[in-house]
Amino acid sequence: MLKVGLTGGIGAGKSEVSRLLVGHGGVLIDADRIAREVVAPGTPGLAAVVEAFGPDVLAADGSLDRPKLGSIVFADPEKLAVLNSVVHPLVGARSRELENAAAADAVVVHDVPLLAENGLAPLYDLVIVVDAAPETQFDRLTRLRGMTEEDARARMAAQATREKRLEIADIVIDNDVPLDALRRRVAEVWADLVRRARGQAPG
Repeated sequence: MLKVGLTGGIGAGKSEVSRLLVGHGGVLIDADRIAREVVAPGTPGLAAVVEAFGPDVLAADGSLDRPKLGSIVFADPEKLAVLNSVVHPLVGARSRELENAAAADAVVVHDVPLLAENGLAPLYDLVIVVDAAPETQFDRLTRLRGMTEEDARARMAAQATREKRLEIADIVIDNDVPLDALRRRVAEVWADLVRRARGQAPG
């Protein structure tokens, strides 16, 4: 099994890269999706979040009001740290369960937005960073996701710098390119990952 950590700044296009890797045969473990699961209604995770931030972070149906919670924590590093201390251990435990269920020869891709921020690189055999210029990230967040400029800048500022992410990269995928070029690059990377998974020298 080859354990790959996949990360990138918000708006860098990491989700598209993970989708392409799955298309090639990668086993995806998506930390964001798991983070939603562990705070679903009725879970101990949601109860812990409400205890930390109060009932105002709940929507009318009893689910977590993610936009409201996001507006609170991304403007305050201390509150973000509190949220992370609740959610990250739960996500880690579930991720390990899913990894243990994968085939012995699988390429397991852990999609982890905060890999650099939380010093998680040593957990993986290698780290792939999806890279895009900050201007590209900002444009995608405001134009494609509909974020306000203030919210987009706050989300970007809450993450590691581009330089810090690149420092931990074993492989960089440039996503300031057209989709066809991105697909070609991901295909090259996938071939490399398969060789590594089989114990061969990287090409």
